[in-house]
Amino acid sequence: MTIHPTAVIDSKAEIDADVEIGPYVVIDGSVRIKRGTRVIAQVYLTGWTEIGEDNEIYPGAVLGAAPQDKTYKGQESYLRVGDRNIFREHVQVHRGTAAGSVTALGSDNFLMATSHVGHNCKVGDGVILANGALLGGHVEVGNNVFLSGNCVVHQFVRIGDYALMRGLSGTSRDVPPYAIVDWQHTVRGVNVVGLKRAGFDEKRIRAIRAAFRTLFRPGRNLTIALKEVEQSKRLSDDVSALLEFIKSSQRGVCFGAD
Repeated sequence: MTIHPTAVIDSKAEIDADVEIGPYVVIDGSVRIKRGTRVIAQVYLTGWTEIGEDNEIYPGAVLGAAPQDKTYKGQESYLRVGDRNIFREHVQVHRGTAAGSVTALGSDNFLMATSHVGHNCKVGDGVILANGALLGGHVEVGNNVFLSGNCVVHQFVRIGDYALMRGLSGTSRDVPPYAIVDWQHTVRGVNVVGLKRAGFDEKRIRAIRAAFRTLFRPGRNLTIALKEVEQSKRLSDDVSALLEFIKSSQRGVCFGAD
């Protein structure tokens, strides 16, 4: 273990022998850090926080602090982080609000400078939050999602796998899997580039695009459109997942452009 002499580490912390702790880092409370993680400098880690292997945490980041929720009264709640995540400068990730509740991030995520993950969020694997992207409390983000710079996501929203939000966009509705969304919860098309990068072949992408043309046509009644897609003779697994996501929405999903 490499610990800079200016670092301040709580005696309750559990730090693997292979962890690097840089200058002016403060680790406060029952923080657990697994092997290979680098805490570079001037980072604050606190609360009941568990950080997995091979993460990189850059200056100014705050992980595991109390939630920004007026109902929080100091009860024990958690932040759990997987492996190989990158937290760039001044990222903030808060622990859960209710006693025993969890904010959870998977693995291989990249949180760019000043991005924010609110209390009780669930973030999957391979997610990118660009600079200034903000997740309200209880947001659920699927796998391989890209939130561009300064995107804003309302509390309790779900974002489906392989979705992309363009810069400066916001949503208070659920973002369908595979979608490109911009402005205010407006579907603009399918994230074809992201799907190709993820290994989707042309057949899979054509099926998704065909479903999007039916579901998100301007002015289309979504309930009727869902029935039309469901009546297709052969639904691909990707389209079936899209339909299930829409039908399970509690907030409503983003709609097609006018």
